[in-house]
Amino acid sequence: MIRIDDRLYDHAYFEQASARLAEQAGLSARDGGRYAVCFAETIDWLELFFAIRKAGASVLPIHPGTPYPAARKLAIGAGCDRLFYNSLAAEVLDAPATSLPKGQLLQMSSGTTGAPKCVARSWEEIDAEIESYVTTFREPDDMTPVVACPATHSYGLICGILVALKRRQVPVIVNTANPKYLLKVLRETERPLLYSSPAILHTLARLMPEGERIHATMTSGTLLPDAWFSLIRARSQHMFQQYGCSESGCIAINPDVTATGDMGFVLPHLRPETGTSADDAGEVVVTNADGIAIHTRDLGYIREDGMLVFISRMDDMINVSGLNVYPKDVEDAVMAMPAVTDAVAFRKSDRFAGERVALLFSAGEPVAPQAVREWCSRHLASHQLPMEILQIGAVPRQANGKISRRDVAARHAAGEFTVPAAGAAS
Repeated sequence: MIRIDDRLYDHAYFEQASARLAEQAGLSARDGGRYAVCFAETIDWLELFFAIRKAGASVLPIHPGTPYPAARKLAIGAGCDRLFYNSLAAEVLDAPATSLPKGQLLQMSSGTTGAPKCVARSWEEIDAEIESYVTTFREPDDMTPVVACPATHSYGLICGILVALKRRQVPVIVNTANPKYLLKVLRETERPLLYSSPAILHTLARLMPEGERIHATMTSGTLLPDAWFSLIRARSQHMFQQYGCSESGCIAINPDVTATGDMGFVLPHLRPETGTSADDAGEVVVTNADGIAIHTRDLGYIREDGMLVFISRMDDMINVSGLNVYPKDVEDAVMAMPAVTDAVAFRKSDRFAGERVALLFSAGEPVAPQAVREWCSRHLASHQLPMEILQIGAVPRQANGKISRRDVAARHAAGEFTVPAAGAAS
């Protein structure tokens, strides 16, 4: 069973819907099709998803807010032969002929470090991930998953919905981003485990009255700023964190988060390779059951107790005169400053040092760049100090709370960011 907002859908409903949709959409057993699906309503998407999976076909989930031209472009880029866009009358696409030995879940990578690319994972591979997830991560066995993130993304679809069904739980899917409604759902749910983005978790933590706590929260996708982490941790009875990438799915889970960089213990269906300490950090590489090595482009290490620790995206690291600067260190220092609400540090070319740190930040009031610079000089080493500082209305985060520093740097170079008040520019 699945609950979507205030309505409950049982197993029989999805069985009947899958059979009906398979006939309407022209699906057949052992289907080799490659279908892109974009529906505004979650129930419509899930009905067709289960039908396509049961037929053994491949599916590309597309976020419901995607305009038709963008959805069509994604579908063609993923090599799909048909696009279901808010209709079961599929559009036939001029896609290259492909021969797929088995059905796959098709996903577009986040694009935080480059152009998004299509990642294909077989249903067998996803089943192995779910089995490993469920047998290893036992803390939520008596909790109710509340999925407040897109059901078209692997975080919500696999870890939120499919894992819950594997556990024979009834996941609660919340479609609205209204934090007050989400708090209402959490208060009405027995032992809720909230799957959501860091940005939503932070908003809820700020809105909750002193003394109230969410039974359990799960965060994923990005390093939480220290200020955000402290508040969310204080408002969570249990706080979990998971780490992964599009190519491998979930890699590690932390059943009791005490530090934002502690990603978790690697799931047993994967074999990890990385550094052994903060001074000997290396790229996180995992090998799956098929012997395929997946390079995450993340820098980290595994502690003696088995905890995988994340340091930075390799592409985000800033090299200042041969010294490494990790953006999060700069951002945490700036966000500890009174009035500052968010910050992003990124790389900017420098003719003398090769690279320098640039900083965009938001605040509840105008803050002079010199004041930020003086604050940083008391909390950071000289090579970590931002050389260019700009206050903007809001730091550009993606829907899942991630920041694409590549995109921020490009937009900054193009002059897109403007100050919200006089005196805020550097």
